[in-house]
Amino acid sequence: MGVFVFLPLVLPLTALPIARLAEHHLHPRNAAVLLTSVAVVLAACSTFCLGLLVVVGTAQLPGNPLPDSWSDPEVRAAVPYDEIAGKAAIVALGLVVVACALTVRRHLRFRFRAHRALAGLRSDAGSGPDAGSGSGSRPGSGSEVAVLDDEQPYAYALPGSPGRIVVSTGMLSCLDAAERRALLAHERAHLAGRHHRLLLAVQLAGCANPFLRPLRAAVTYSTERWADEEAARVTGDRRITARAVGKAALFSRRVATPGLAAFASAGPVPRRVAALLGPVPPRRSWPPALTRAGMAACVAAAGTAASTLSALNSALALFVVLEAATPL
Repeated sequence: MGVFVFLPLVLPLTALPIARLAEHHLHPRNAAVLLTSVAVVLAACSTFCLGLLVVVGTAQLPGNPLPDSWSDPEVRAAVPYDEIAGKAAIVALGLVVVACALTVRRHLRFRFRAHRALAGLRSDAGSGPDAGSGSGSRPGSGSEVAVLDDEQPYAYALPGSPGRIVVSTGMLSCLDAAERRALLAHERAHLAGRHHRLLLAVQLAGCANPFLRPLRAAVTYSTERWADEEAARVTGDRRITARAVGKAALFSRRVATPGLAAFASAGPVPRRVAALLGPVPPRRSWPPALTRAGMAACVAAAGTAASTLSALNSALALFVVLEAATPL
């Protein structure tokens, strides 16, 4: 195993440079998928190696669930890790499990309560003032619009079967008809792109390894930009979409939506507006190799590959050592 078992715990640092650069040099859809994939793989390898450290470091502790022959002194000599690393890994792994469980629980509880509260509502955005042609449940849209009689301006996408777009009358009153169409197109893009899964995955990755937490903000921003671009494509007017984002941010309040996407409350809004007022982002899935973004992407890819290989090497080494000591 050697030092390889510790590498996946620190290799997530290699993904940090690409987090910000991907926002500017990749299409938001590609940036969100790339950053989430890197975060998930690095988090899985990190957690796996914590588990290996628990196995190696606690083999001689009383009451461990491992076979007795695994605590043989000859085995311990072949795997020279003391109990300090094992005990620290137990604490770390326990914190990871608790943090991930609480995150999933908050996410599911919010979705359950929100769907239960909306179960009796009429899915018709036309009840809002001047809802325009973009309101209501469109055939084939795959989503329903739930308008809440609330003066507080907010809007967010609530995934489920079916997905719902939750918007308050306060938000609708702040926007004109064209801007409401942009808002609904934005939220439908969140549902169609399954952005809640990306957000939850990167949030869990941050729970597994603190070095991955900066990627959460980058993925959040990228999913918002992804939905902005889809809204601009559907409405056919980038300026109207930018105006809707700006006005919604000016009037809205932040809504607690664990692992979900809320309109104009996630990501730096001025940057989103500026991006919408600029040209359509390039469709390339990988930045040019000789640019800063390209080099950062290569570093992140190399770190992810090294983390995966280190985890596999450590697992294989542990398996060989323990199999030599006792049949598995």
